[in-house]
Amino acid sequence: MFVKSIMIPKYKCITVQQDEALQTVLEKLDGNEIDGVPVLDGDKYVGVVTRHGIYQEFFNTGGQKDEFLQSKYAKDILTLQDQILHGIEVFETTLVKLKDIPLMAVIDENGKFQGAVTRSDALDQFQSAFGVHREGVRIAFTSVETEGRIARLADIAHQFHEHIISLVTFDETDKLVRRIVMKIEKKDNIDKFVKKLEESGFRILDIHEV
Repeated sequence: MFVKSIMIPKYKCITVQQDEALQTVLEKLDGNEIDGVPVLDGDKYVGVVTRHGIYQEFFNTGGQKDEFLQSKYAKDILTLQDQILHGIEVFETTLVKLKDIPLMAVIDENGKFQGAVTRSDALDQFQSAFGVHREGVRIAFTSVETEGRIARLADIAHQFHEHIISLVTFDETDKLVRRIVMKIEKKDNIDKFVKKLEESGFRILDIHEV
């Protein structure tokens, strides 16, 4: 999955121009219940203003709140100027980058703003990978790290006509055992399916209906 597949397009993004007062910026943040907003110079991306950044600048500057918000502009407290995407990045690396920031802008080769990827959107995709929003049975198990184990798992699921909602593996290291979390639709043959997994060398750790 690439960034462009989860990007919020420009026409759906809340943005501000660099010469807008922080009063206006804060109103947009509050009104849309967001923590950060892309800042543009015309149609070119120049940075991000965050709620935290506004509060921090006010704390450092002091004075009256209304005066501060009306006399300071978005361009005065820009951040994340170099934290950009081009849409061709893979989702996994983007998730890591968004760990501590609210959003990243997607720009074209000329620096023009194309859209944004937010931390919330990235987490939604992460939840989707685990099938969080679909009911089913979550089975956690381990398997010896040998060639063909995932293929064997798929073959067993096919034998029992299981519908796999999600499949995630962990421990991509030099360890000899890999953890696997699989979510399947609830059916009457779960016990038989699990028994077959165990007979095939998969060690069941947990079974939980969610």
